[in-house]
Amino acid sequence: MATDTQGSRSTLDTAFSLVSVAVVAVSIWAFYAFDELHGLIRTGGLLAACAAGIAIFMQTSYGRICWEYMKGARVELRRVIWPTRKETMQTTGMILVVVLIVALGLWGVDSILIVLLELFMGTRG
Repeated sequence: MATDTQGSRSTLDTAFSLVSVAVVAVSIWAFYAFDELHGLIRTGGLLAACAAGIAIFMQTSYGRICWEYMKGARVELRRVIWPTRKETMQTTGMILVVVLIVALGLWGVDSILIVLLELFMGTRG
């Protein structure tokens, strides 16, 4: 009996997921199909339909899993120790220096390869 409930719940979740995707897809289609309407009306309809699609999706087990994941991500985001302005500027400076060094190195290797290729092909006099 529990398997039957699980199977019907899975089918219901799949149906709700498909309906939510269809609602969002139709709203995007309608946004472009009814271009004679005012942009504010079309945008409002698109946002309302997307909100409805999200609300439908949140009724599924997949939606609840996504919601729990987002709550966990928010908790982790609060735990992050963000760098100070000074640390950010120092790190950015180091990255710029490394990028410049790598760019010069690649330019040098490219120049050497061009010279060698010209010598090999006999076009360098």
